[in-house]
Amino acid sequence: MSTWDGGAERLVKSRQRVSDHGEVFTPAWLVADMLDLVQSETERIDSRFLEPACGSGNFLIPALERKLVAVQARYGRSDFERRHYALLGLMCVYGIELLADNAAECRSRLLAALATFLKLTDGDVWWRAAQRVLALNIIEGNALTLTSSDAQPITFPEWGYLGRGQYQRRDFRFDALTQRSSVQGTLFDAFEEHEVFVPVVTFPPMTVHELAA
Repeated sequence: MSTWDGGAERLVKSRQRVSDHGEVFTPAWLVADMLDLVQSETERIDSRFLEPACGSGNFLIPALERKLVAVQARYGRSDFERRHYALLGLMCVYGIELLADNAAECRSRLLAALATFLKLTDGDVWWRAAQRVLALNIIEGNALTLTSSDAQPITFPEWGYLGRGQYQRRDFRFDALTQRSSVQGTLFDAFEEHEVFVPVVTFPPMTVHELAA
């Protein structure tokens, strides 16, 4: 993704990074066009977006911002629901990034976007809950090998909002979720649903305070 310097969009951080990692960021106008192609999904708060080379977050940021617009439109009259659905919107954006500094910047920018929307105070319970979510959703790793920076299989949490302030978390291995991409014929020729989408762990329902603890 891109960075900004004095109002001009920069698509590279350095020539060395381009040479070493092929790091060239997507311009903002192209990100907007891509999201416009799936506008109905961007307006679904629980629609999940995964960027396999998320950089510093310039694809995930506008994806989250569009979700937050939907949150405001649907739940703006209830601070309780507005907060919980805004956090759900954050829970539904995921990224994989090879470079540690980019991954950290992506998490920071996503947190800042949510904090601005909810007017969070640094370190409060909602802030800490969002930090926890981003630590799990934005992975430093390699999307080609499906492994994290510590050479372990990438695992992503699936978050769901159960209502009444409670969330459900189930963790899935990314390599299992991507098996369908290699299936020849229809999606269900080789795999039964229960064989592919089996969580490695299911957590009991949790509140924001429990998530932030």
